[in-house]
Amino acid sequence: MSLSALLAAAPSPEPGGSLDEAAEHAGNAAGWVEENWSTWLSTGLRILLIVAVAITLRYLIRRALTNLIDRMNRSAQAVQGTALGGLLVNAERRRQRSEAIGSVLRSVASFLIMGTAALMVLGAFKINLAPLLASAGVAGVALGFGARNLVTDFLSGVFMILEDQYGVGDTIDAGVASGEVIEVGLRVTKLRGDNGEIWYVRNGEVKRIGNLSQGWSTAGVDVTVRPTEDLEQVRKAITAAAETMAKEEPWAERLWGPVEVLGLDAVLLDSMTVRVTAKTMPGKSIGVERELRWRIKQALDDAGIRMIGVLPLQADAESSADPTAAMAAPSAYASAISPQSMATTPIPPPTNLNKQ
Repeated sequence: MSLSALLAAAPSPEPGGSLDEAAEHAGNAAGWVEENWSTWLSTGLRILLIVAVAITLRYLIRRALTNLIDRMNRSAQAVQGTALGGLLVNAERRRQRSEAIGSVLRSVASFLIMGTAALMVLGAFKINLAPLLASAGVAGVALGFGARNLVTDFLSGVFMILEDQYGVGDTIDAGVASGEVIEVGLRVTKLRGDNGEIWYVRNGEVKRIGNLSQGWSTAGVDVTVRPTEDLEQVRKAITAAAETMAKEEPWAERLWGPVEVLGLDAVLLDSMTVRVTAKTMPGKSIGVERELRWRIKQALDDAGIRMIGVLPLQADAESSADPTAAMAAPSAYASAISPQSMATTPIPPPTNLNKQ
């Protein structure tokens, strides 16, 4: 059978039926759109409103935090040029501390605002949030266990900064390392040791901190003299040297209290130790101790008081010469009947008693 015969035998489509079906489908679509367009519009407007409010709120909060940090830095710079500015305020320390706190607060604010907005957008789409929140909770627990050291370091750094346990320029003893703080981070603190080395200390590893730069320091000097010296003269010499030192710069600023002679710290047969202390500016105790030793040594020398370990002790009177010093020790061989002499005497030859 030819193709033309097949085409002729096939039923021809009815134009009227196809147009009616198309019109019916179009009407159904138009009705469905008309029924749901208000829902779509309200959902879209709700999402736009949520996003706009979240972005605006995030911008305002971050701007307020930035202005607060800038105002804190300006106040620190304002007092830096005063007499007590360098003593009470460390501009670099305040700047790093305020910037770290501002960074943490801005990050927390952004996370809370944008996270809440994302959940509200998903809720606007009629998405069930219970499985999503449960999965996020499980993932957070797994991440917390896997990166617990990182989380511990971060949280320890945040609390160290908020509590102002130490800052840039402080000399601290962190247990695992000690030195001057050159940078404070949320995870790692950088210290410069006494020999110039740089220590990177994780904040989570620090169990205790000894800050040697907060409050005040104590300078202690031990003065060791002979036990025959007059204690009152020793006290007067030390007090005079300390009073002269307290009137001169820069020691007048570094000494925060009078130099005190506490008294005898130890009494031995050949020496006695006088303890001297003074309250000093934080971190300046070593320099004060060195200068105080220098001045005390000069004052004692001027007063004729000799310190043990500085000048050798000399006898007050020359001892008389021992007349027996040039005599030799008595010898056991001087006596002919001593066992030593008899042992060295030659044995006489035997004599023949039975002569034939």
